[in-house]
Amino acid sequence: MQKQTLCILGSTGSIGRSTLDVVRLHPEKFDIVSLSANANVDLMLVQCQEFHPEKVVMVSKQHADALTLKLVEAGLSEIEVFSGTNALEDIAKAAASTTVMAAIVGASGLLPTLAAVIAGKKVLLANKEALVTSGAIFIDAVKKSGAQLLPIDSEHNAIFQCLPLTAQQQPGYCDLDDNGVSKILLTGSGGPFRTWENFDLDSVTPAQACAHPNWDMGRKISVDSATMMNKGLEFIEAKWLFNVEADDIQVVLHPQSTIHSMVQYKDGSVLAQMGNPDMRTPIAHALSFPERIESGVEPLDFFSAKSFEFQDVDYVKYPNLKLAIDACKQGQGACTALNAANEIAVDAFLNEKIKFTDIVKINETSVNKFVSERVVTIEDVITLDQKVRVFAQSLLENNELVGQL
Repeated sequence: MQKQTLCILGSTGSIGRSTLDVVRLHPEKFDIVSLSANANVDLMLVQCQEFHPEKVVMVSKQHADALTLKLVEAGLSEIEVFSGTNALEDIAKAAASTTVMAAIVGASGLLPTLAAVIAGKKVLLANKEALVTSGAIFIDAVKKSGAQLLPIDSEHNAIFQCLPLTAQQQPGYCDLDDNGVSKILLTGSGGPFRTWENFDLDSVTPAQACAHPNWDMGRKISVDSATMMNKGLEFIEAKWLFNVEADDIQVVLHPQSTIHSMVQYKDGSVLAQMGNPDMRTPIAHALSFPERIESGVEPLDFFSAKSFEFQDVDYVKYPNLKLAIDACKQGQGACTALNAANEIAVDAFLNEKIKFTDIVKINETSVNKFVSERVVTIEDVITLDQKVRVFAQSLLENNELVGQL
């Protein structure tokens, strides 16, 4: 395998750290040329000391200045430090990197990820919001530039691994029907509240929502998993990644998170990708594709593995998932609005401003408000995203409405 030069967008987050874990095992295969983070200056310093990137981007100038000072004190003044959205786009499209790990959480990762796509990079897509918010715009850019798009979400990576080579070579515009595929089976654990009574969900705390039974994830994604909005966003992402309609995707609850997703074929075969729940597996797969390398993950032991369970989805317990599936059918305006509102609502819940069960109410009200918005260009996406955030924030600040939530 030819040596790759890596840009990691979001290197201090869960996916970024797992990516560096895999890179650490294969120094002869990968060079880190650029890293980015939101605000974790101390961890970024540690990463710079180990991997010696050429450039680093922090979101704010304040954090960039703090990192610059620490790098000088550590004798690493040759590492250039930048700040801001434009700087993120710059390192994403820079000629110095062949491969970009897009691991910035939320809509803020859209523009740098799209910049990497337009530049024709090998893009490892961990930022599901890029496809959720821009759908056809994003896939058209992939097709036009010839970028290699490889999914990192464990479910989408599993689906990818179960597809024929011809489909793998055309992400976003493959024809699964021509490849004998009849359905995509998207698995989900059901999160920490799968066995709870629905009336108990009003009392859920942020700490409980972030305690996922199987996966170690960031706080925002953990809450999304608890509401199953994460599965809803993955549902929308799967539509675009694999060029299918909503009716071609079925969500299946699988509490053990051992089968990461499945592909059903016309002849009755079902192919499943299995493994221990560890993000280093899909990361290693995408980094080395089409080859295979060590990930640091222990292989699945069938003799100690728990038995497999499968359940249908209770949409009364998981109304956010139903809302996302409906948005997938309604069009881009609904999907963009849903993602923006959810980011505002989840942040409000994590800061104990609303109840766990209020998240869906903010989301649904926002989608209903903006479902008919026309979204044709990336500028339309950004404009709508901002309008929805302002609206969702106004719902939170309206005391009368919040009292009804």
